[in-house]
Amino acid sequence: MTTFWCEWAWLGGDRPEPGVEILVSGDRFAEIAHPTAPRPDAVRLSGLTVPGIANVHSHAFHRALRGRTHSGTGSFWTWRDRMYELALDLDPDSYRGLATQVFQEMLASGYTAVGEFHYLHHQPGGAAYADPNAMSRAILEAAAETGIRITLLDALYLFGGLDQDYVAPQGAQRRYSDGSAEAWTERLDALHVASPTQRVGAAIHSVRAVDPEAMAIVGDYARRRALPLHIHLSEQPAENDRCLAVHGVTPTMLLDSVGLVDENLTAVHATHLDEADISRLGAGRATACFCPTTERDLADGIGPSAALAAAGARLCVGSDSHAVIDPLEELRAVELNQRLATLTRGNHSVPDLLTAGTVNGYRALGWDGGRIERGSLADLVTISIREDVAPEHILATAIFAGARCDVTHTFVGGSLVYQNSQG
Repeated sequence: MTTFWCEWAWLGGDRPEPGVEILVSGDRFAEIAHPTAPRPDAVRLSGLTVPGIANVHSHAFHRALRGRTHSGTGSFWTWRDRMYELALDLDPDSYRGLATQVFQEMLASGYTAVGEFHYLHHQPGGAAYADPNAMSRAILEAAAETGIRITLLDALYLFGGLDQDYVAPQGAQRRYSDGSAEAWTERLDALHVASPTQRVGAAIHSVRAVDPEAMAIVGDYARRRALPLHIHLSEQPAENDRCLAVHGVTPTMLLDSVGLVDENLTAVHATHLDEADISRLGAGRATACFCPTTERDLADGIGPSAALAAAGARLCVGSDSHAVIDPLEELRAVELNQRLATLTRGNHSVPDLLTAGTVNGYRALGWDGGRIERGSLADLVTISIREDVAPEHILATAIFAGARCDVTHTFVGGSLVYQNSQG
């Protein structure tokens, strides 16, 4: 049993608590206490300790675009062309090396779990590797090497776009496609994960890449195997326009027509929603994953996070294309973006933002974590508080003034996976 003594720890309230002792047995919290003094053998954590933070939406290979696409002109669609070029260059060995670097950067920034939204499955041209899950295993091996907790969100991708109908995949898109939903399920059935820090989830790339019949197959597969289900949803107005033109409904309502809008769904981006979309996602208790640093980089727009939360949806965050890897930046941007959009402050409280990063994020990835409480997964992040602030301001200082360089310790399952030079 390992004992941690936290100068300050956030246990889910409006402010952190001082002098918290956390006992870990195996990979879970065994006891939470408030001793009068720390035990001599306790691991002392100065600053603010919070539950592990989940990076719910990641495309690890996009990290190689950092600095190569950010200063250009154009739109999401022109950026996508550069991403396709990059996708043609990767094989399992190079992808493992790249993903290892990305996951190490996540741990150093305070992420303890990642949802890797994975659609780069096959060889250039679309032929399967001898092991059809070779690219998936490369990602899982990278996660194992670094120690990050991972949900591999294996994505179905069948078509290259939605015009007057679905169009065949072209170029790099052929690497993504399994050809049919049935072939996707067969490949996923062959992907066995035994590590206690790894699991598999299901994903639908988008309504422009998967038809409704195939969406229903993925949804049924996820339900039968109790897998979380994720999808890119309404990231761009053009996606909505094409969906309306072909199906006569918005992407949200198309998902609802095949029974997928429920508590198991995580809608990534959820940027361009109408009132009916917001109401439906809220009524279904779906989760919306915002990726603010990517959404602003790609000029996607500002999603209606406050309206979704008010309607009953859960919120979480991800770093997506890894323009920036910093959970504190993603969390505060959810609130700061709403200030820009609504001209009002305080749309999301600091505890609500932390809940989005911890409890909601872990739930979206299918893990029993994100809380410092008995029985929960023992994932922790400690953030240095460099200013002399009153206890009631510590959480706000961390969220609104903190940065990845302030993370001193990261633990996954009670094991130290990152410690900075000042920790």
